[in-house]
Amino acid sequence: MYLRIKPPSGEIVVSAPARMSERMIVDFVRGRREWIDRQRERMAKARHEAMVGFGEGEFDPSSNGGVGGAFGVGGVGGGVGGNAEGAEEVGDDLFSASGLDPFDGDTRSVDPVPSVSPSSDSPASNDGDDADFDRNYVWTDDRRKRAEAAINAALPGLLDKWTPIVGKSPTHITLRLMTSRWGSCTPKTGRIRLNLQLGLMEPEFLEYVLVHELTHLWERGHGERFRARMDAYLPRWRDLRRELNRRIVL
Repeated sequence: MYLRIKPPSGEIVVSAPARMSERMIVDFVRGRREWIDRQRERMAKARHEAMVGFGEGEFDPSSNGGVGGAFGVGGVGGGVGGNAEGAEEVGDDLFSASGLDPFDGDTRSVDPVPSVSPSSDSPASNDGDDADFDRNYVWTDDRRKRAEAAINAALPGLLDKWTPIVGKSPTHITLRLMTSRWGSCTPKTGRIRLNLQLGLMEPEFLEYVLVHELTHLWERGHGERFRARMDAYLPRWRDLRRELNRRIVL
């Protein structure tokens, strides 16, 4: 059984064996209440900082600090889109603010667990409507277009650089807003999905996520062979992963 706090809302998700009773699941969550509160407080702080950074005039991806000014206009793949495959995705260590490692085995998810919701005066409380987080406010049409343009502009050069190094090419790259991941990959089909938010962040993160997902075209999991490849391709990848996973997915 494992427990995860889903950003940005702080929602609790528990995956457990199908045979486990709801009472056992609730007791499991209640026993980790202090940990949950700490993670939610940390997530709320990170979310606030990220939203301030996304405020009008606060962050401009066309400035020297972003990716837009470094590249021209281009396009790769199908632009912003959904996940048509919906199966066998990998890339789970690219969760932002993730919880414990996934349970290995038959699972079911309890989403959410109402009896352990935080008190109403908690800074990280969530009443189901997520009143202090409005994705439509954060992701305006203009911001979506700028993020998409920045990634599409950067991808041709990144693919030209990294596909010969990694030795694999994706069949398709899709850009989409994700709720908890920076990227994912379906090795069977060669499809890669990238979080649109990467277009409004430092370009090194887009590069790292792309290399990570390209490596999954060789190695489905994150075991020793995956890590060895990443060490060879991008020696700084652990530092980049650590820094990226401090960021909040909006």
